[in-house]
Amino acid sequence: MNDMETKESQQAEAKEVKEGVHGYSSETNWVKPENPITLERLEWFKDQKLALMMHWGPYSQIGVESSWILSDEDGDWARNDVDWTSDYEEMKREYFDLNRTFNPLRFQPELWAEIAAEGGFKYLIFTTKHHDGYCMWDTHTTNYRITGSETPFHTHRYADVCKHVFDAFRSKGLAIAAYFSKADWQTPYYWTPGMKRGRDTWRGPSYSPEEYPWLWDQFVNFTHEQIMELMTHYGRIDILWLDAGWVNDSDQVKQDIRLSEVIGRARQTQPWLLSADRTVGGPYENYVTPEQAIPQYPLNVPWESCITMGTQWAFKYEDQYKSGRELVHILMEVVSKGGNLALNVGPQPDGRLPAGAVKSIRELGAWMKVYGEAVYCTRVCGPYFVDSCAFTMKGNTVYCTYLYESADEAVSKVVHIPYLDPVTGIDLVGSDALLQVERTAEGISITLPDCELNGQAPIAHVFRMQKGEEA
Repeated sequence: MNDMETKESQQAEAKEVKEGVHGYSSETNWVKPENPITLERLEWFKDQKLALMMHWGPYSQIGVESSWILSDEDGDWARNDVDWTSDYEEMKREYFDLNRTFNPLRFQPELWAEIAAEGGFKYLIFTTKHHDGYCMWDTHTTNYRITGSETPFHTHRYADVCKHVFDAFRSKGLAIAAYFSKADWQTPYYWTPGMKRGRDTWRGPSYSPEEYPWLWDQFVNFTHEQIMELMTHYGRIDILWLDAGWVNDSDQVKQDIRLSEVIGRARQTQPWLLSADRTVGGPYENYVTPEQAIPQYPLNVPWESCITMGTQWAFKYEDQYKSGRELVHILMEVVSKGGNLALNVGPQPDGRLPAGAVKSIRELGAWMKVYGEAVYCTRVCGPYFVDSCAFTMKGNTVYCTYLYESADEAVSKVVHIPYLDPVTGIDLVGSDALLQVERTAEGISITLPDCELNGQAPIAHVFRMQKGEEA
């Protein structure tokens, strides 16, 4: 590949990822699956609504974002927190050596699962391997793994982290999504020592797959073997969540990992498997994944916004976490527009979940315990999300979640709901209080009882309405 082709390839990739944040595929790139099992599983997926996502690995020890400081191409933004050196070649060596000190002795997978269940989460998205290539399962493809001899945690009873996390979360009724990066910056089959392309390192391989097809084939085989280990040795996997969208078979990129082949093999063992080949489009991106964003309008395809509880994906020292109120507001905007929400928390290097994140998870869970009927198994309902109101629907029941920005917000005695379709009755979820209801030209006017006006503003009032002709 010449310099011009390299530049064009890098420019094409940059449209997909900016400062570590992926864009997301348009609705026109979504391909409806032909397999009836996959279609059925997409309906299951749309019922779940809430996922807990986790980015965890040796990088948690230094509090930086996972992997990205390794890419010279991304250094202008990814290395803002690198304050201990200006020698980036030495920094890369230090990063790759973090496996030698990773020893999360306070890791308790059963406690993680309990907290997730308490928070109302329905499935887990766990990072089995990020772009840095470090594997959180007992792979036999590389020693760069949690059970590798260089990692002090390898003798611990929970050393095979993926196994114990997956088993613990399944025992609490949560489904499992295995996050897997298609790129691997540690293996010599992708970043090959002595072979440099463009800048010293970038997101893609250090060589042209077209010029070195035998080397690329080794990488493809390596990738397939890793995926099939996860698909055959770690119990039921509901979703294969594939990151590194720049690894694809487009004419510009030409990084074909023969995804159809490995997905086909995986579905022989796990026929229910959904795949999320992020930002690529086509038949293996069964749902699209906006990152750190919520679409402005409802999407007509299955989708899931992945959003951090703190300020980055990996654990960050002294991070600030969104409150339970903020999480509910994000959730209801996502769900009212037809999506699922994946909330990410980065576990600490000692194996615990950060206290600030746990507090917010429990606040979210307490709210979901009362109002979850307006969330789970619902579908979109116009006018969707407008004027602090998030609308969802289940059968003939329409829910309006009226959101309050802060506890200090004044609660008006009269609430206006912009819903014009006829309804036969309205009540307040979580309360036996009687409501006074009046139809207006703009929708529905509801007079709240005095008991709802005392004290601080709630996170939301959830009104339940039955569709039908009004008397």
